[in-house]
Amino acid sequence: MAEASTSQSDPPSGQQETEYIEATTDISDEGYDGSSDAGSDRSSMTSLSSTILNGVTENGRTYAAYGKEEYGMPSDELEMDRLDMAHAKYYMLLEKKRLLAPIGEDPHKVLDLGTGTGIWCIDIADQFPSANVLGVDIAPIQPSWVPPNCRFEIDDIEQEWTWPRASFDLIFSRDLLFAIRDWPKLVRQCYDHLRPGGWIEFQSIYGVLGCDDGTLPPDCNFCKFDRIIREAAVKNGTPLEAPDDWKRLFEEAGFEAVVERSFKIPSNPWAKDKRLKMVGMFEMENFLRGIEGMSLRLLQKGLGWDPLEATVFLANVKKDVRNLRYHMYYPL
Repeated sequence: MAEASTSQSDPPSGQQETEYIEATTDISDEGYDGSSDAGSDRSSMTSLSSTILNGVTENGRTYAAYGKEEYGMPSDELEMDRLDMAHAKYYMLLEKKRLLAPIGEDPHKVLDLGTGTGIWCIDIADQFPSANVLGVDIAPIQPSWVPPNCRFEIDDIEQEWTWPRASFDLIFSRDLLFAIRDWPKLVRQCYDHLRPGGWIEFQSIYGVLGCDDGTLPPDCNFCKFDRIIREAAVKNGTPLEAPDDWKRLFEEAGFEAVVERSFKIPSNPWAKDKRLKMVGMFEMENFLRGIEGMSLRLLQKGLGWDPLEATVFLANVKKDVRNLRYHMYYPL
């Protein structure tokens, strides 16, 4: 993950080395007709609105229908549950923090890119009553009952932004790897829309599987999944290694005080540390509930896989995800 300011200030800390995670010895929990008349226009608009609201269905999952490009993740109830669970996972991983950028006690305008269910916006609006918090997504899956200082918009953040320039105190994003095809443009737009002294913070999984102790066999299904899904993501135009470039992109855009921090997210509860074990439990559920949603569209459209072939393969991957003898993790 990376954070940076639009003006020079002391960074919270320098780049951090990730720590080695000690494994537990307890593995018992295997764990949118173009007529010209007004009536037809209204009908077309109704149809468009319905498509945006309902999305499109593939492989029994619902995907967002708004935006220039296809987004690889679903936008249905299953995905909403997974997103909220991931929110809790990050809160635990970051030791009860929603963000790490030092934005002070009274920010005025906050923008959340790819807000998902909007849960991060709602929490930030509660935490900072002084802030007007705006969450943006291509999927209209956010709640209507929110704090008075929180609101949501449907928009494609990869298009030209229409918000006032130099107006936000903080621009935040989390887990946009399957959504963004032009990271330099996104970072430049962030820079242009932050006020002087404002902060940007990107949080994301770095999509390259890791293991520090040799317990993960290179020929296991999870390792195969890691290699195959990265290949599919590249063909989709959304490489999972994109966070590697964030620090350079921030600096090239003009940001200062750029800080890059790295954490390890155990893929199941193999860690001995109680907090990381719980993080691992959340992450295991994240995979078990969400692996089809995050993979089927990519495997079919990126690599031409048959749906049945993909489903069988992912079932075998899940077995590895549950194996507490495999001490694997994804970096954040």
